[in-house]
Amino acid sequence: MPHTTIPHHRRRPTRALTAVCAAVAVVAVAVSVAAVSLRGDDDTASLVGAAASVTPATTASSAPASASISASVSASVSASPSASATPSTTPSATATSKQAPAKAGWIPVDQAAWRQQLTAYESRKIDPVPAGVGDLPEFRADCQYSHRLADDPIVQPGLPGASHMHSFVGNKAVDAGTTAGDLMKFTATTCKPVQDHSAYWVPTLYDNATGKPVETTGFRVYYRSLRADSKGMMPLPNGLRMVAGDAKKKVPTPRGAQGQFYCAFYGPGDLDGIARSTNGNWPICGGDATLHFMLQFPDCWDGKHLDSPDHKSHVAFGTGEGCPAGHPVRIPALTFDIQYGVKGTPQGYYLSSDRDLKSASSMHGDAFVMWDEDAMNKRTKNCILQRRTCDNYGYLN
Repeated sequence: MPHTTIPHHRRRPTRALTAVCAAVAVVAVAVSVAAVSLRGDDDTASLVGAAASVTPATTASSAPASASISASVSASVSASPSASATPSTTPSATATSKQAPAKAGWIPVDQAAWRQQLTAYESRKIDPVPAGVGDLPEFRADCQYSHRLADDPIVQPGLPGASHMHSFVGNKAVDAGTTAGDLMKFTATTCKPVQDHSAYWVPTLYDNATGKPVETTGFRVYYRSLRADSKGMMPLPNGLRMVAGDAKKKVPTPRGAQGQFYCAFYGPGDLDGIARSTNGNWPICGGDATLHFMLQFPDCWDGKHLDSPDHKSHVAFGTGEGCPAGHPVRIPALTFDIQYGVKGTPQGYYLSSDRDLKSASSMHGDAFVMWDEDAMNKRTKNCILQRRTCDNYGYLN
């Protein structure tokens, strides 16, 4: 049964990740189950457990939502990296027409558009909550495989065929030349809800025995709070680009290693599989379990840039003490929950980002965020700010 059609309330309690959908549970899983953990290339933006590397001395304490919005907007306008490093031709977050592909680097947010979104967010009233709604602060998009290209509009914009192969879900029009405006202009998507015009992609997985691609059979994107409260939570700005994981990391991923694929189904099972591929890098799943991967993105933003040269420096992981001083804007954290409809083989697999070593350590994900603005504001306020469980469309009973 495809991952994307399984009701949320069925999937959460029966999966081997022990309430993985709960924001706080993500922390627990990242700390206690190394199989699901994936560190970034700078080792400061790894899975949620690594958020502890941001010390309280460098964090800004969480404030009430209304005060946080004003303070963060003010802070985001000042002390930005050198203006000379910012391309003057960069499209704004609200562009809707075809433009020349942006160059990688510091891409500024349109501050007027960002303030306008925050004003709408702050004035938006919370919808009444039906009886029986859970208290997991999250909403989600369930996506299906769209297309495969050797393109990367974040890391190598405007250079078709310059990347290793990627498997895209979400926005159907994405290629190397895609801009933020294109995502709003060409909105056909494989995601539910259709108000999510974002593009998400990962390196293509290949069967090592046949060389044939193995595409995702389920791709759920959670937007959630990673902390015990939701103070100061703000919506994501349109046009935000982020990369999680490290495409250049090529080390073995034996049983118990960080950054490995794991086995899961709708019941208890062995995360590490019942056996391993002959090179030790890939689990072989028992019973009805299939290969999965979990990828965590940060939950704090600098409030000034939609992208950065390394596609990571404009975002950071926060802690229970708050967001780092240089990234004061608290945002919903994306989590890729990816399913592949295969069980594993002795020959194993390889990622397009590491055909030689054939490990899973180079697994990474890209997110080019673009939502209907009111839909993003509504979900952030209803589901995350007030800590209620939502599915693709709203409150989850």
